[in-house]
Amino acid sequence: MLTKFESFMRQIGLWVGFVLAVAAIYGAGPFPFIEQGVRLGGAIGSAVIITLMLKPLANEFGGESPNRRMFFWVIDLIILFGFLFTLLNFAEVYESLWDGVVILETPTLAIGFFGTMVIIDMVRRNFGIILPIICILMLIYAQFGDLPGIFGHRGFTFEEVVEVSWFSFGGVFGRPTDIVSSIVLVFIVFGAFLEATGATTILLKMATVATARVRGGTAHSAIVASAMFGTISGSPVANVVGTGVFTIPMIKRQGFSNSFAGAVEAAASSGGQFTPPIMAAVAFIMAELIGVPYIQIAIAAAVPAFFYYFSLFASVYAEAVRLGIEPLPEDQIPVLYKDDWVESMRFIVPLVVVVAVLFAGRSAAMAGFSAIVAAVVTGIIIDLIYADKRQNIGAYFKQWVEALQKGGAQCAQIMVAVGSIGIVIAVVSLTGVAGNFGSLVAELAEGSLFAALAVTAIACLVLGMGLPTLPAYLFIVLFVGPVIKSLGIPVLLVHMFVLYFGVLSNVTPPVAIAAYAAAPIAGSNPMTTGFQAIKIAAVGFIIPFILIYYPSISFVIGFDWSEFIWIMVRLPVAVWLIASAFIGCDTHALSAIERILRTLFAVVMLIVDPTMQIGGFVLGAGTLALHRIRARSKQAAV
Repeated sequence: MLTKFESFMRQIGLWVGFVLAVAAIYGAGPFPFIEQGVRLGGAIGSAVIITLMLKPLANEFGGESPNRRMFFWVIDLIILFGFLFTLLNFAEVYESLWDGVVILETPTLAIGFFGTMVIIDMVRRNFGIILPIICILMLIYAQFGDLPGIFGHRGFTFEEVVEVSWFSFGGVFGRPTDIVSSIVLVFIVFGAFLEATGATTILLKMATVATARVRGGTAHSAIVASAMFGTISGSPVANVVGTGVFTIPMIKRQGFSNSFAGAVEAAASSGGQFTPPIMAAVAFIMAELIGVPYIQIAIAAAVPAFFYYFSLFASVYAEAVRLGIEPLPEDQIPVLYKDDWVESMRFIVPLVVVVAVLFAGRSAAMAGFSAIVAAVVTGIIIDLIYADKRQNIGAYFKQWVEALQKGGAQCAQIMVAVGSIGIVIAVVSLTGVAGNFGSLVAELAEGSLFAALAVTAIACLVLGMGLPTLPAYLFIVLFVGPVIKSLGIPVLLVHMFVLYFGVLSNVTPPVAIAAYAAAPIAGSNPMTTGFQAIKIAAVGFIIPFILIYYPSISFVIGFDWSEFIWIMVRLPVAVWLIASAFIGCDTHALSAIERILRTLFAVVMLIVDPTMQIGGFVLGAGTLALHRIRARSKQAAV
């Protein structure tokens, strides 16, 4: 009896996810406008229902005891009906929120506080304890302001805290929730549709063919595939789980260690979050927040993302040489047939449609809607072309329903996370702590731009740990964005700097969630995998600084041809020096001294001073040339 009940509740969660996904598509398309209050309340309410049904307390604490499990299901049902009542109450006061006059009596305050706590618990069920602890500490902090140093403020009443966190457009139902519900959700559903149409398989095959003749080819193919899917996926963890089940075993079979295989997947999946064209939909949020066209953000992100992935390729190649791994034998390299190129349209056409719609000046939401339509139509056309695939058409309805259910479940995770970030934003706005934090960073930096950036980078890594990309970006930019903006840095570069370190927190121990997701698939230690990922992605921690000091690589800010050409000459050399130094191998193994010198020369050639740049470049290029001369001499002697 209990099993049937739990199965029924799960089906409810999946079908609510289906409705949420359909609503996301409808809201993004050329259909009648969904009223904002309905959209916000519906998205948050659906997210809570989905989480309650798919991640019930019974699974966490019920064990095998039927009575114990039923007890926790009763608790979840009380939470469910209580939250639905909370949403009805929110709908009643919604119009008053626009007037800014809301009378909050004790029962109403209790309802708002209950809703806030439910959102925090839903985040805990989806992402663990870190973000909920932050939210609770912020709520407590808002009420008790008599604290020393930068954290002190006048203190606020319980009524003021609940009002700003729940009964306002600056808390759970604030601007981030509005933007995500209207723009981002449709791209999450788009990713689910792409996976359902079989785009993953053909993309991985094409990536393997493209890289098979390079040493470490299967790891390179994993990088390409993870980058392409990472740009769509809003979560490195989801990307690791989605593509890692295919790529990690491939990497291991070629001879790489378990931890290295997991690290490659974690680093590549994370990098997709700042890779155009979609950038895990963060680009669209960034465009809304800073008021610049999406295309500027995509262009600014292109060159930095290219060099990040170039560094991953360099690290994998160096590791392959170190382990003596050769390219795949010819008989093991897949062959691309005409049918494969046709199949590749399942992925290529929707991506081209996204870019085309955005270039045409239409909204990001419309681009997501058009991409889903393109994915569905392309899949139907491909299956109609081939007689042996026409039988697949009969399974379309089931595939689409499952894709919508899966996409809706992923949307629910993002919605509750962004809702909780709204709580943090509300408290920060209420207390003014972000400005105080900025003053502290400025004081620690003592007027040094580099010191301020370094402190900010560390803060980003700490604040972003354990969070998916979008909530991490919103959370971090709230605290540290104003800090580096106050130093005179263009706002677009500020947001790019924050995004990079927020994403890289996914591979930074001790809370390297992308590495932790890859480790079980790879059969490796999570912490070891995290440190391997840092070694592979080392250049990624330098690229944001390069973007600040050499804005020409963004193309859209302070572009200068001479600066651009000069940095493009130095950067590949610096990337190879750093990658080979961290791996400990080039054409042959490197000594400890050689590794230190390579890192030093790479850093020196990136310093702003022209004399240091030239000196570092000459020494770095000379080091590489000398290394190869010695290698040829040894080979000739043998």
